[in-house]
Amino acid sequence: MNTGSDRETGKTDESVSSGPATEEALHVSKAPAFIKARRSLHLSWQVGVFVVGLAVIAAGIAMLVLPGPGWVAIFAGLAIWATEFAWAHLVLRWTKRKVTEAAQKALDPKVRRRNIILTSVGLVVAGALIGFYLWKYGLVLPWNIKDQ
Repeated sequence: MNTGSDRETGKTDESVSSGPATEEALHVSKAPAFIKARRSLHLSWQVGVFVVGLAVIAAGIAMLVLPGPGWVAIFAGLAIWATEFAWAHLVLRWTKRKVTEAAQKALDPKVRRRNIILTSVGLVVAGALIGFYLWKYGLVLPWNIKDQ
């Protein structure tokens, strides 16, 4: 199981050139040194981190349909996994990059204008549908409508 935390290649941090590509390859476990010194303890640590991260992500998925900050919890669970697993670190970096790109794109004046126009049209259509419903049935809840 390659989690990116093993240092069996014999290379040290000084012997590897620093750059964006090597930063991904040098993902190191955030476990304390005494845990990393023992293979079975380190594996138990990784299982624990995986279970905790999975629980946070599961809670985040539940909060997508229930009240609560679902996406925040999902990203927090991914950040927990990223402390031990290289693949989660890469996914978290990719997600951060995409969110930053989307935020920058949303600030573009053309995109903002388009979003404002689409929101306005949606509100007008929703208002028209609500107005039609109130004109046709009055202020009566849908389950109290009698057949006419």
